[in-house]
Amino acid sequence: MKAGTGGRGGRSAPGAEQTRDRLVEAAGLVLRTEGYTGASARTIAREAGVNSALVFYHFGGVDALLLAALDRSSAQRMELHEATAARARTLEELVEAATEIYRADVEGGHITLFSELVAAAVTRPELRAEIARRSEPWIAFLERHLDRVIGGSPLARLLPPRELASAAITFYLGANLFTVIDDDGRRTEELLGLAGRLAPRARLLTLRLPGRNRRGAPAPDGEGAP
Repeated sequence: MKAGTGGRGGRSAPGAEQTRDRLVEAAGLVLRTEGYTGASARTIAREAGVNSALVFYHFGGVDALLLAALDRSSAQRMELHEATAARARTLEELVEAATEIYRADVEGGHITLFSELVAAAVTRPELRAEIARRSEPWIAFLERHLDRVIGGSPLARLLPPRELASAAITFYLGANLFTVIDDDGRRTEELLGLAGRLAPRARLLTLRLPGRNRRGAPAPDGEGAP
């Protein structure tokens, strides 16, 4: 039976949506606090206040439920972070927004949730494709805002927005793993501070080249830098 269906004709049984919602909420909480190894069907079901058999009935397995929890968290964070990133008009402001986003995700537990599943994918190949697919919207999100701010500039030619976005995601994950040996977060904060100090020094490199659009391609006749 496919996740999310129950009863005849694929219709959810009474209370099924509420049960699914409670399981997804509980899965996210358990994954953040107990880690992947502690996120068993029994533990999640206990947190949700339901029978553990419902994990398999509604989702087909624990991994699918954990991915559903990641999807919910990602959707919530994406909506929140879109507004934060959209306010940035310069590289300095974009670095400030990225720092704000990172800190919010650390405090909210999203980065832990994501990193736990990434770590699990090392020994569970079936998770790799699912995690990679869910990373893509975040890379696209970062690329879009980087292109909006620095597209068509010398900096974008030197460091293309797509590559910068991938590097940012790599930092995002690596920084969280590093916190295991950096309890007070001092070293991570030092790196964020370094990025903040470097951004103003790159200001000249963010000026768009005359006759170039945001992708760095020649602009149509008569069209200059925005």
